[in-house]
Amino acid sequence: MYPEEYYEFFIQFNEGDYYTCHDLLEDMWLTEKSNYFLKGLLQMTVALYHYGYGNVKGARLMMQAAHQYLQPYRPMFWSLDVEKLYPFIEECLRLFPEGVNRVPFEEAGKLPQLPELVLYMED
Repeated sequence: MYPEEYYEFFIQFNEGDYYTCHDLLEDMWLTEKSNYFLKGLLQMTVALYHYGYGNVKGARLMMQAAHQYLQPYRPMFWSLDVEKLYPFIEECLRLFPEGVNRVPFEEAGKLPQLPELVLYMED
């Protein structure tokens, strides 16, 4: 029903492999650039990837973009409960340290820990 990459995205996201998520979502989005749902998910995973490597400013910008892109797809789209994403996105935005643009990779583990999110498809 959905592209194969979409199903794989859920597996990779739940394993914390945000780089692979980016690749999967980008492949789908590049063939359907008007699909801002995919772009919103893409921005969210890029934000998580950036944060994990200490790029707080990039994470903040990407997560803010995800917040905006996913808004029209509430409450449910492509079997994903988008409403469940919003508390996660908003908590991440709250936890990203203000006034910090970047920390060295070696210190990224000292940044505030983000909440856990498990994504799954619903009927």
